[in-house]
Amino acid sequence: MPDFLLEVGTEELPANFLSDAIVQWRSRIPQTLTANSLNSDAVEVYGTPRRLAVLIKGLPQQQPDREEEIKGPPAQAAFKDGQATPAAVGFAKKQGVELDALQIRPTDKGDFVFVNKKTPGRPVADILTELVPQWIFNLEGKRLMRWGDGDVKFSRPVRWLVALLDDAVLPIELVNGSETVKSDRISHGHRVLHPKPITINQATDYVDTLRSGYVVVDDHERSTTIQKEVHAAVNHLNGYTEIYPDLLKEVTNLVEWPSPVVGKFDSDFLNLPTEVITTVMVSHQRYFPVFQTENHKELLPNFITVSNGDPAKSDIIAKGNERVIRARLADGQFFYNADIAKPLESFLPQLEKVTFQEDLGSLRAKVNRIVNIAEQIATQLGLSATDSQNIQRAALLCKADLVSQMVYEFPELQGIMGQKYALASGEPEAVATAIFEHYLPRGADDILPTTLTGRVVGLADRLDTLVSIFGLGLIPTGSSDPFALRRAANAIVNITWAANLGINLDNLLQQTAANFAQEYSKEPGQLVTTLQEFFLQRIRTLLQEEKEIDYDLVNAVLGENDPEYTERALQDLLDVRDRALYLQQIRNDGTLDKIYETVNRSTRLAAQGDLDTKQLEPAALIRPELFQKSSEKAFYDAIVELVPQTQTAQQSRNYQLLVAALEKIAPTVSNFFDGADSVLVMDTNPEIKCNRLNLLGLLRNHARVLADFGAIVKNL
Repeated sequence: MPDFLLEVGTEELPANFLSDAIVQWRSRIPQTLTANSLNSDAVEVYGTPRRLAVLIKGLPQQQPDREEEIKGPPAQAAFKDGQATPAAVGFAKKQGVELDALQIRPTDKGDFVFVNKKTPGRPVADILTELVPQWIFNLEGKRLMRWGDGDVKFSRPVRWLVALLDDAVLPIELVNGSETVKSDRISHGHRVLHPKPITINQATDYVDTLRSGYVVVDDHERSTTIQKEVHAAVNHLNGYTEIYPDLLKEVTNLVEWPSPVVGKFDSDFLNLPTEVITTVMVSHQRYFPVFQTENHKELLPNFITVSNGDPAKSDIIAKGNERVIRARLADGQFFYNADIAKPLESFLPQLEKVTFQEDLGSLRAKVNRIVNIAEQIATQLGLSATDSQNIQRAALLCKADLVSQMVYEFPELQGIMGQKYALASGEPEAVATAIFEHYLPRGADDILPTTLTGRVVGLADRLDTLVSIFGLGLIPTGSSDPFALRRAANAIVNITWAANLGINLDNLLQQTAANFAQEYSKEPGQLVTTLQEFFLQRIRTLLQEEKEIDYDLVNAVLGENDPEYTERALQDLLDVRDRALYLQQIRNDGTLDKIYETVNRSTRLAAQGDLDTKQLEPAALIRPELFQKSSEKAFYDAIVELVPQTQTAQQSRNYQLLVAALEKIAPTVSNFFDGADSVLVMDTNPEIKCNRLNLLGLLRNHARVLADFGAIVKNL
């Protein structure tokens, strides 16, 4: 069984393209092999800055032969008086068979002409020759480029091509205008350590042959080596480091033969905030910082860079990197000293010169809106004067550092520098912390804010962005979300849930939308509706994906086109979370099964009545004098007893009380339906019928305090 090697040699590939390309090939190549009926023992994808390669082991010599039954025209159209018509002749010709190979068989739609066709499998070499160009030029990536005088696009110019089927070169040509890259067995080693061509004799020799040319083609191996050697270098310095996943991924795809280089910088720079130094190192220079202690609070005046050069020249490489970081840190020191010389509040006027969005005015205007929304949230939460004052101050200053020299040069430090400048300006610690925390979470895996002030300002900032951008009609579609509005809405819900903040989101949306509409002469009604639908979808997604709630239980607490549940969910995010979690709990422990049939049957029948779904009290609705059976009286008495338990469950959000009461009433309702004293709900007497439907409607309404049982699927 042959093995196949493909290596595409290029100019240096961007690290992010290489990473994505490896992922794409690991998925797509096995898929295309399967689509062509080719099995393999293994598909190993490799990549370095100068090459992308795949080694496919254990391929068959050729595709298996295929036998298929092909349906043709109706028999009556294919043959007339026993003679083949043009329809039969054309069908046979198209399938490459003689007329006598045609067979007539009955089907549900009458007799049809069929042919059993055997297609011999093609040699694997022929199929690979066709697939290779597709594998290469179907790769997706940002900023693909043309090179030479052709129209072919790739991340960087293709310089060589290795294609070996076992030990034989598979002839493949990549044509780009006047340039043609032909396959061979010649690869190239490390640009510095082995600047000579390398001959690959056998496909399976690839990894070892390239290693002899100082190229580690396996990205996993390079990553492991980098981590091991960085830790060894740090241990030699008696320090600690952090292996940042994004940095490790990028560095892995920037080198072919990784070697750590230890550098140092002037210890005077340690007076800078740690975050400034690590940002320079990690984000701008791709260095690993060295910390004094495990808590990563204080730095040593050293760094580790991963070189792709000659390890024997490490001293020279270190000195070059030291010159670069010295200049970058000197810039940072200048910016920091200039910024900290004046109070953070003094930056506010400059925000008027920075545009938030061309139709929404300046950042200063946004700050004013954040202040107003934060005040509304504080009012809803009934906060103390001190908390409210801190929130107002933090909201006012939360964007001030964006116009500082440091953040202008290093945008990654937004919020971080705001916190430090606030403390240096004498602001309360709660205000300073909130300036940093209001940006949290910055991504899907980031932490949430931990202080009340940070949470409220963060909510206000995101609410303003959502309402303002939606107000302009810039609503996310498909995968396009340039303003990260989905992430903003998710953050609002997650912050509220994590901190158990009793906010009325629906009220905040309406107030904020009304203010926006007044300022920009818009209609608030449709804006609010659109935002409500957007948040409901976010809540639905978070409940299912993060809280792992079954889809039908999520439907039961959010309702399906049910305004009552929609309004309730947005008015109390904590309640919708608690109800969903509790439903999942009682499904898992079997309690839901005990009440499901009773409540669901009542819900279905109650739909034929006209009882308001919010009505819980039976006194004014039920006429005991119309009872004909003792089961009706028992049902009524049980509903009367249920009322205070439901009300307590509502007020305390202790839905266990309600479910326990529904469990207790279940036998009574079953007797009403099917017992010895059962009744016919749809009685011919309209008054009796209405009385019985109201009983069922009341039970449905009490159950609706927890969820819409009509949306729950039995025994999911």
